[in-house]
Amino acid sequence: MSGPKPQPVQHLADYRPYPFTLSGTHLDVTLAPRGTIVRARLDLVPGALPVDLVLDGGRGLDLRALTIDGQAPDPAHIRRDDETLTIAAAALPSAPFALETEVAIDPQDNTAFEGLYLSGGIFCTQCEAEGFRHITFYPDRPDVMTTFRVIIRSDMPVLLSNGNPVRQEPGLAEWHDPWPKPAYLFALVAGDLVAVSDRFTTRSGRDVALNVWVRPGDQDRAGFAMESLIKSMRWDEDVYGREYDLDVFNIVAVDDFNMGAMENKGLNIFNSKLVLASPDTATDTDYERIEAVIAHEYFHNWTGNRITCRDWFQLCLKEGLTVFRDQQFTSDLRSAAVKRIEDVQTLRARQFREDQGPLAHPPRPDRYEEINNFYTATVYEKGAEVIGMLKRLVGDEGYARALDLYFDRHDGDAATIEDWLQVFEDATGRDLSQFKRWYTDAGTPILTMDEDWQDGTLTLTFAQGTPPTPGQPDKPARVIPIAVGLIGPNGDEVAPTRVLEMTEAQQSFAFEGLGARPVASVLRGFSAPVMLRRQMDDATRAFLLAHDTDPFARWEAGRELALSALTDLSQGRDAGTDYITAIGALAADDAADPAFRALCLTLPGEEEIATRLASLGVTPDPDAIHAARDDLARRIAVAHQDLLARLFDDMAVTGPYSPDAQAAAGRSLRIAALGLLGRIDGGDRAKVLFGIAGNMTERMAALAVLLRLGRGEAALRILHDEFGDNRLVMDKWFSVQVMAAPPDQAVAVARRLAGRKDFDWKNPNSFRALLGGLAANHAGFHAADGSGYAFTADWLMRMDAANPQIAARMSTAFETWPRYDATRRGHAQAALEQIGTLEGLSRNTREMISRMIAAGR
Repeated sequence: MSGPKPQPVQHLADYRPYPFTLSGTHLDVTLAPRGTIVRARLDLVPGALPVDLVLDGGRGLDLRALTIDGQAPDPAHIRRDDETLTIAAAALPSAPFALETEVAIDPQDNTAFEGLYLSGGIFCTQCEAEGFRHITFYPDRPDVMTTFRVIIRSDMPVLLSNGNPVRQEPGLAEWHDPWPKPAYLFALVAGDLVAVSDRFTTRSGRDVALNVWVRPGDQDRAGFAMESLIKSMRWDEDVYGREYDLDVFNIVAVDDFNMGAMENKGLNIFNSKLVLASPDTATDTDYERIEAVIAHEYFHNWTGNRITCRDWFQLCLKEGLTVFRDQQFTSDLRSAAVKRIEDVQTLRARQFREDQGPLAHPPRPDRYEEINNFYTATVYEKGAEVIGMLKRLVGDEGYARALDLYFDRHDGDAATIEDWLQVFEDATGRDLSQFKRWYTDAGTPILTMDEDWQDGTLTLTFAQGTPPTPGQPDKPARVIPIAVGLIGPNGDEVAPTRVLEMTEAQQSFAFEGLGARPVASVLRGFSAPVMLRRQMDDATRAFLLAHDTDPFARWEAGRELALSALTDLSQGRDAGTDYITAIGALAADDAADPAFRALCLTLPGEEEIATRLASLGVTPDPDAIHAARDDLARRIAVAHQDLLARLFDDMAVTGPYSPDAQAAAGRSLRIAALGLLGRIDGGDRAKVLFGIAGNMTERMAALAVLLRLGRGEAALRILHDEFGDNRLVMDKWFSVQVMAAPPDQAVAVARRLAGRKDFDWKNPNSFRALLGGLAANHAGFHAADGSGYAFTADWLMRMDAANPQIAARMSTAFETWPRYDATRRGHAQAALEQIGTLEGLSRNTREMISRMIAAGR
């Protein structure tokens, strides 16, 4: 492959502490679109031995001046390359000294959105993971923590940075953050902004000013974000005993952002789609996502900011723990059962797929080339699952003791996974050396189960094994908590949930004193992120779907029943009768949570079906999978049309829109019924609903049905006329068209939309909406003629030149290419090789593409 010189591979084993102590950072930033001047003073304390001072900072920094204690050093002692600035030890004092630099940078041309950049006239920053080195020369690593004092000079009306305000006057603002932090948590925002404001009093009596800053005109869509922030602050005090520690907390919404949001201390910068919401522009999913991400970034104040990670190999320490905390938060505010199921769906769709492909890595990798490529589902979602297992093993009280000790012992530290596990060992007395394998070993364990029934005793025998992953062919046994309950023949629970702690490659557990053979309900609550394989017929799955007392296990039985039918149907075998009967009985259970029933009525996606087929050694056929799923959905609709029509009518919500859990649950069941009814009513209900719905949730659901049936053009025009100037709604408008398109038209639809003048491909949200929409259209992306691969490759190459992070992350659409037939593999490999040989390809994308190409060899 051609392209930039590969970045040296970083190894965990090579970690060394930074040889200087940074006792303070002072920044003076004069903002200008094409000539921002950054003056930095670093107060440095050398170590015992004289060494060179190495600072991170690339070609984008125009160095105007450099002094040490006010004196310019001999130029012979200064070296620069594309990544660093080095000052020879001979030029450095042996006592504490001040290093001052002045650089010029160009925010306007910064389309990668790393460091300081412009988003629609707003100056903003993104410094995680290594963005600060694009602002000034600095030891840009998470274990270098210090206090920051920042002066911002600009005629912009709002000038924000981390910490507490010190001075505010025309053209200038000064901020001081008293809490030591690494450079990746630095933030600066300047622009024409207005605030939705409130206040919060912490339990110790601190009065905190709260602001959600948005563009003028967006104030009426920021109220829910403020409500979510206040709920988060109160919850963290009540559940974890953590209170906020500054006088002000600011959130800023910007349109151009590579991620969802960033937890910069006291100044969280958010992608605007995760702040702005109103009933006519945002769906229920948007509201819940805003609530969760506001909480996630706020919770980082303690799990990420006050305690950060020593190096980027420890990324899952802050992210996995904070994801787990935001999952707890949503579970407490909404339906815990539904939240758990949704989290498992996300894990399986993203992380299991990652574990089974060329991009597999442990939650804590031991090497990387480009750290931005490791902001993955394994780090976040699997990292959270590991926390959940730990809590399950030590119990609620043990978990609470360990967390209190963690905060007490490591406040102000840059910590490691070893530090994290040590506090659990110290607080609970457990030996977690084997459990640590969940952090260091890649891959999803496969758990097989056999049953033996004799003389009133049910013996369950489990065996575990983890398939080979890149660089890790063999893996020893892990600790696996297996939550099991028993259901009697009459449907009653005869043994409540018991957590079996598996530590061996094979292990048996006995349940004694039973009067009749029960049905085992296994892996309740999804107690471990494993794939369970057990011999079970459809009748037993239907029995568990009807009677299991654990909501996750009940849903899982229905999911397995559906997947069993869909894998058979996609291979030309008749199937589905048991599932259709069982799912009708569940849908008719008015005592069950509507959101739970909606989840059960939603068939597994085509990607999930393909994954199941591949796990069975069957080459997935995307077209056959699509046809099988359509056929089963139509048969469900035919069999239960009266019930579905009743649910659609009964779940209509009267009165003003509310995003609360109860109202959203009713809408979710109504939408699930609508999607099925659309298979047999020609879209008549969807057309009426689109016209009368008073919220975006139902309008988008109706539009998706109409598009699938080829009846969506009028609705698309109406939506465009109403919201053509609203970027967030238009992102939905672009995405739904590609996702709902018939597979043989998906690429043509995507190509037509990409040619529109209002498609802003440099905006990460818009790019993800279109390219992600195509990737989500399974049979469309995997078109047999290779057109989906070629279209995606063309756009990834274009995006790579502007924003390598986005190109690299979106390249994962190709992650599963080796599992398809020879024709598709040939087209996919050609597309990947075309990207890989692109002149000037970024190291972000080059690393991802090379790993995926290697998987096909």
